[in-house]
Amino acid sequence: MTSVPEQHSFPLNAWYVAAWDHEVNRNMLARTIGGKRLVLYRTQDDKPVALEDACWHRLAPLSLGRLEGDTVTCPYHGLKFNSAGRCVHMPSQDTINPAATVRTYPLVQKHRFVWIWLGDPALADSSSIPDLHWNQHPGWTADGETLHLACNYRLVVDNLMDLTHETFIHTTSIGNRAVAETPFETTHDEAGVTVTRWMLDIEPPPFLKRQYGREGNVDRWQIIRFTPPSTIVIDVGVAQAGSGAPNGDRSKGFTGYVINTITPETEGSCHYFWTYARDFAPGDQRWTTELRTGLRRVFQEDQLVLEAQEREMKARPEKRFYELNIDSGSMWARKAIDRLLAAETRIAPQAAAGTTATGSRPADHTAAVSAP
Repeated sequence: MTSVPEQHSFPLNAWYVAAWDHEVNRNMLARTIGGKRLVLYRTQDDKPVALEDACWHRLAPLSLGRLEGDTVTCPYHGLKFNSAGRCVHMPSQDTINPAATVRTYPLVQKHRFVWIWLGDPALADSSSIPDLHWNQHPGWTADGETLHLACNYRLVVDNLMDLTHETFIHTTSIGNRAVAETPFETTHDEAGVTVTRWMLDIEPPPFLKRQYGREGNVDRWQIIRFTPPSTIVIDVGVAQAGSGAPNGDRSKGFTGYVINTITPETEGSCHYFWTYARDFAPGDQRWTTELRTGLRRVFQEDQLVLEAQEREMKARPEKRFYELNIDSGSMWARKAIDRLLAAETRIAPQAAAGTTATGSRPADHTAAVSAP
């Protein structure tokens, strides 16, 4: 079983998005994931490959080299490595040192993303990749982008598990007072954490009203589902007030899925992949562009706060997080991450209890875990 250094806040035996499927091509893509410098490319038969981005010989970055057929040529001395990471050519000699290899990582292409497994390859079961089928289902139209955030990935998880902040950060788009004032329910199981909030007979905020396309109050929902270690799908939408949406009839409105999956780059940075899938105006590029642009602004507002939060955490290492009822979703999400970390380090899960902003010290809990 893979041993994870104590300073890591992210499990290694887990699937993370390495890139969009279109990013991995016949050009070599350098990317840092989980503190590991990697180079990604495709073979001639379209198979995605991930190698450590350092030549066995003198550690020159392979991403600066050339892709010739299915072999990567080191830019420094010309050693060649195949897609299995084995050296197949050394300059000025016929005998190839059998130890001349670079590490490879399992990759799977699914739901428009290329997923990577950083830990024990024997445990890389592709069936455990989170279900993000809306990204390419014929009944849905989805598009999104990637943000690079200078903060620990768990701060993004915290942000998405508690949408109360919409009232205060996203006042001109998706936020209104109903988000902060409406009770919610948090549930959890072995598969993840769910936070459900129904806001009944309210005025829709601007971003949702534009999609709703009519006047009058609505019933609004936010159903957040976290799959550890870092994927969150948020079922959102509005329907005509009193038309039965809480009972399953959403026909008098629209539904969207905000798909978020966060990949640690380092302890203080992450890649944030997001898409928005809608059930109306299929294939309409005008809507796709408008919604993508609108959500980009929303997430950039989050980025300002999260990066400022990370800076303050580093400047005040003696400070701890305090918990409110609204933090129940993020608290259970962090406990799920802790269980994965504990399993990898063979530490009893209870010994990993009490995470903080950096994961290096226990938190002060001043409220019950369950939410109203």
